[in-house]
Order: sequence, then structure tokens, then C-alpha cells
Amino acid sequence: MKKLFFALMIGTIMVACTAKTDNPFFQSYENEYGAPPFDKIKTEHYMPAFTEGMKQHQAEIDSIANNPEAPTFANTIEKMDFSGELLKKVSSAFFNVQSADTNDDLDSIAKEITPELTAHNDNIYLNDKLFQRVKTLYDNRTNLGLTAEQNRLLEKYYKNFIRSGAALNETQKAGLREINKELSSAELNFAQNVLAETNAYQKFVTSKDELKGLPEGVIQAAAEGAKEAGKEGQWLFTTQKSSFIPVLQYGENRELRKELLMAYTTRCNHDNANDNKKLINTIMKLRVKKAQLLGFESPAAFILDNTMAKTPEAVYSFLQTVWTPAVAKAKVEAAELQKMMDAEKKGEKLEAWDWWYYTEKLRKEKFDLNEEELKPYFKLENVREGVFGLGGKLFGLKFEKITGMPVYNKDVETFKVLDADGSLIGILYTDYFPRAGKASGAWMNNISEQYIKDGVNHRPIIVNVGNFTKPTSDKPSLLTMDEVETMFHEFGHALHGLLAQSTYPGLSGTNVVRDFVELPSQIMENWCWEPEVMKTYAKHYKTGELMPQALMDKIQKAGTFNQGFINTELLAASLLDMDYHTLKDTAAFDVNQFEANTMKRIGMIPEIIVRYRSPYFKHIFEGGYSAGYYSYTWAAVLDADAYQAFKETGDIFNQKVATAFRKNILEKGDSDEPMKLYKTFRGADPNPDALLIKRGLK
Repeated sequence: MKKLFFALMIGTIMVACTAKTDNPFFQSYENEYGAPPFDKIKTEHYMPAFTEGMKQHQAEIDSIANNPEAPTFANTIEKMDFSGELLKKVSSAFFNVQSADTNDDLDSIAKEITPELTAHNDNIYLNDKLFQRVKTLYDNRTNLGLTAEQNRLLEKYYKNFIRSGAALNETQKAGLREINKELSSAELNFAQNVLAETNAYQKFVTSKDELKGLPEGVIQAAAEGAKEAGKEGQWLFTTQKSSFIPVLQYGENRELRKELLMAYTTRCNHDNANDNKKLINTIMKLRVKKAQLLGFESPAAFILDNTMAKTPEAVYSFLQTVWTPAVAKAKVEAAELQKMMDAEKKGEKLEAWDWWYYTEKLRKEKFDLNEEELKPYFKLENVREGVFGLGGKLFGLKFEKITGMPVYNKDVETFKVLDADGSLIGILYTDYFPRAGKASGAWMNNISEQYIKDGVNHRPIIVNVGNFTKPTSDKPSLLTMDEVETMFHEFGHALHGLLAQSTYPGLSGTNVVRDFVELPSQIMENWCWEPEVMKTYAKHYKTGELMPQALMDKIQKAGTFNQGFINTELLAASLLDMDYHTLKDTAAFDVNQFEANTMKRIGMIPEIIVRYRSPYFKHIFEGGYSAGYYSYTWAAVLDADAYQAFKETGDIFNQKVATAFRKNILEKGDSDEPMKLYKTFRGADPNPDALLIKRGLK
């Protein structure tokens, strides 16, 4: 979640006092967990809280910068890290709701405050007096007697100041402020356009004949969706993945498959009010200017300087080692699918909208496995219990449902997370179903972070958000295999936040470099399809019977099936991201042509569409993964190697290894260099071959 700051003037003292009296953000939260009272928070409460939060935070910063005493770690770095309590309080609540359950009013607030929050952040990091105090400490850090954690926090703050332009002259600082202001607004507009375009598309099917091949549950969900939209007797499909992916997998109607895939892959690319091509030009122009102002030749060079990879050259080299075998395998897969199509004697050539459909047919032919027959065993609540159970087996955690906790939407559920000794680990919110006000995809956020202050270990409040298959009138939510993996993945992020044991919030939990943050999430996916874990959740939603062992065995055998496709569309997106962020000039360019040039350069096969086309690639143009989408594959090397540590013992729940992973990775946050933390856990560098072997690419 982006940490943004904002200040406004309050009209009169009387108005301010009244607002504080009625505004939940100005009160101590009444529940024992320190959770926001979402039932009492109203839209009009956010602005006054941001205003006062800014005022208080600026006062704290001014006090630190103007302190006549010589700088110390305690009076400078520590005070900064714990400052802005009210601002954090309102920001975390607002941006959680604005991403998961927004409306026009919340979007308007976001548009208004975002540039002001950015300006406030600049006021901190471009404050020369404050920087000089930080620099004095940094230059003398070896003589300060700091703990390893304190030294890490000092180095992190110093680097953040430098990367934020603290060493620039005043003219340059003014230019940077303007760039940051424009950039924050452009990125927000990009995200809002994607949501608007996603919500705008509705495909109503009027004849059931067009739905041949679709599972009855999919048809029923589409019928209920149409009824809710006022079109009873029709069937509604959208560009939400839970809606259109089943059509791609099972729909015999080729034209319908094509229409839905094209609707999804052309979002924000229609030269209308939601088109993002001009915004991409704006964003990249500003990012290039910013990077070069800060002394880097490209945005990627600037961004990667603060990662494990360090340089664009290292990222390109790494991606190529996986891309080459991935695209080679994809070509073999494409030939197999074309052969199936040829056997039908329709004279059709394999296209992107055919891949999913014929892949399901091929999966059935090779492994006697149809994903649709698996879904009855993946009831959402059962899968979640399996996920929670894994947390128990590995780390001794217990999850207890909380009733009566105020939430921001009726779909949200809350759980108390306890350690093996009964002590409180934290609070977990789960929010799993799509809705008009929710961004697509899945993510983890903090409502509050873990930290230790005045001897009290403040436990975190974590949110897991998804867009999984909704229940129907006669069926619960039955997940796809991809949705099952996603739940395990996001739970890994949640554990990273929940199990944190840092003194300082700036080092806690997921506050790590981008290409390390996906290790805790992706390693959890390794347990997902292990029979020992499946037996805890793969139960038929009607009978409660465990999935037959024969079916579990088929899943194991099909483990590397379609990996050419999966890795090719993923890596193509990573390479596209890098091509954008290695730009060195600010000249305008044609977005579609730029993307096409990348696909041609890397040898993308025409039967596969890049996972995220540019106009809706939120990860890199708004979501904090700019020059960072490679992180999923980078971290996959780490997670494959880390999981081997369990496998090598012959026990995938080995307590010694689990404890080492918890103590050296999950609890540590950003308290040390990521590779040092990893090697402390593993005892050696990660083996890069582990990923290729795991994915069947070697």
C-alpha cells in the first residue's frame, strides 16, 4: 500500500472541534484489537482526519528538524519512524476501502488528496535541516553503538532521502516536486480508468444455445448476474476473470470466446474517456525525467538500484534464462493444440481464444483430468480452513472467527490469529468476492503494522483481498485451481505481516524490497497441491467426502502441464515492463506499437497474449511494480529452493525448517539484507535450477 500524506486548512476552531467530537479517527478505537470502526466511519470523516493528520505529522517533523540538540538515533531516526500516527490511521483505513469497495465519493477524495499527500511527503524528504541530521548520523554510523536493526533503519532512511532528492539543489528540488505531483495524479487516474472500463463491459447472451459446453454452475451464475442487472432470462458475462475464464475453458461458441477475451485484453484501449495510452506516455515521460534528475539514465536503473537485482542488465539476463525454455515449451504446446484442432477438420488455426479451450481438452486426454470436476471439492470456506490449517502445522497458529467486528462490506470476515502459546499474533480480514467498487486481482494490505514501542508489541491487522467465484442461490463459492493457489499465495503475504517481530514499523513485515516480498507468498503455493494438505480442504461441498486419491494423483501428474503458456505470458509481461522502464528519452510514442515491438523482439508466439496488455497493466503503471514485475519469477527461484529445504527432510511440515523460515524470513521483515536473511535460513545461495525443474522447463 502506498504511504501518502496530505494537509488541508481547517476553517474555524469550532468546526474543527465539532468534527473531532464526531469523527471516529479522532477517538481511540473502542475494540480491543484497535480495529477501525467501519460502521461509524462516514465519507465526510476522511478529509478532516487527513487534514489534522497532516498538521500533526508536519509539527512532529518540524520538531525533529529544528531540534537544537545534536542528532541521535533516538531523537531523529526513531522519532521519524514513529511519527504521523493519526495520518497512518486514516490513510490505512481510507486506502483499504478505496481499493476494495470504492464509490464516486471516495474516488473524488482520492483525486483531491493524492497530489497533496505527495507534496507532503516531498516536504519531509526535501527538508534540508532534517536531511543534514540524518546525514550526520549516517556518516558517523560506525561510532554510534547501534544494534543491527537500528543500523539498518538508519541506512534505509538515508537512502530514502537520497532517492527522494534530498541532495539536489533548490531548483532541482522544485522540479522534482512538480514531477511527483503530476506523476501521482496520472497513476491514480490510470487505476481509476481500469476499474471504470472493467465495470463498463457487460455481455448479455440471449440464447442458451450460445452457452453450449459451459458447466451448469457457470450458466446459473451468469443467469443470476443478468437478473441482478435487470435482464432476467438472459445470461451476463463480464471482464472479471471468474466470469469469462470458464467461457474460454469450456465454451464451444468460438465467437463468444473471442469476444470475451478481446473485451478483457482491449480494456482502456478504445480511445474513449477511459483510454490509458496518453496516460502511459505521461507516466513514462515523468518517470524518465525523475530518474535522470536523480542521476540515473532510466527509470529501471533508478528503481532497481534499491532491489536484490540491482541493475536492468541483471534482470534482463535472469529473465532470458527462463524465457528461452518457456517459449520453446509453449511452441510445443501450441503444436499439440493445433493437432487437436486439425483432427476436428474445421480448417481453423489456433488463436489466443482457443488456447484455454483446447488445453482443457488436452488435459482431459492426457491425464483424464477436467478442472470442472475438481471445483466441487474446492468450497471456498473449506479451502480457507486448509490454508489456516497449514499455518497451524507449520507455525503453530490458531485462527478464531470474530463475530460482531465492524467491517467495510458485508462480504468481509474477521479472524483472531493466535500463536501456539495462546498469545495474540494479529487480526486477519478476508474479503474474497468481486464487486463493482473493487479493483481486480488479489492483494494483501495492512490496516495497522506490527511494531514495538514503550515495551508493548503492537500486533498487526492484515487484510487479504480476492476476486473469487461468487456463490449462487444453490451453490457455495467453488474455486478454480488458480483461485485456490491465489488464496494460498495471499495467505503467505498475510503471514509475512502477521508474524513480524520488528521494533520499528519502517522495517516490519512486508516493508522489504520488491523482489523479496513475493518469497513468503509464493512458497505457500508449494503446499497447495500436496496430498497431505489437500486432505485437509478438498472435500465435496455436498457430501463432505474427501477428494478421491486417484483424483489427487492426477493433479500431481499434471503439475507441469501448460507451463509453457503460463510462463510465456508471465515473462512477456515482465520483459514488456523492463522495456518501458529502460526508456531514456521523453519523446511521445505509440503504446500499441511499443508493445508490439517488444513482443516481436522477444519472439512472442502469436497464439499467446501477454498476461497484461499495456493499457490495463496496473502493476507497473500504478501498483508499485514498475521495473519490478520480474519479481514474481525472481522470487520463484527463492521459493522453489526454500521449499526444497522442507522436501530434503522427507517431511514437508518439518518443524526445524519451518521455525528457521519463520525466525529468519517472516519475523525479520527488512531488518537485514534480503540475501543475507535467505542464506541464514537456507545455509547457502539459492539454486537457480530449482525453478526450471519445478516448472518442467529443464
